[in-house]
Amino acid sequence: MMADTALAKAHELKLNPLCVAVLDAGGHLVVMKREDGAGILRPQIAVGKAWGCLGMGVGTRTMETRYTPRPTFLTSLIALADGNVVPVAGGVLLKRDGQVVGAIGVTGDTSDNDEICALAGAAAVGLESVV
Repeated sequence: MMADTALAKAHELKLNPLCVAVLDAGGHLVVMKREDGAGILRPQIAVGKAWGCLGMGVGTRTMETRYTPRPTFLTSLIALADGNVVPVAGGVLLKRDGQVVGAIGVTGDTSDNDEICALAGAAAVGLESVV
């Protein structure tokens, strides 16, 4: 439902084809949906956005603003994660009653639009979102 809602929001906004990844709190893939026309690297990017949220305990928008001014840290973070962190908006940490339950990563349009869709997906299932 979360991924479907994110994609429905994209259709409503007439966005480019998207890919959505939902991970559980342990970083395991729960759902992956890739629309026809989404680029072949989109699944890895969506997972990288979600995985980065889980690894750092914040959303990717926060990661981007916090770590872009610190390029050495950002480069080290990506290297330590074997390239599995994509620190741009579109990744949202998911919580229930203050506890991390997973993350959603969306990619395919602008990062701002990706984030809008991720937030819509989280809201559809009543989860708290951390951007």
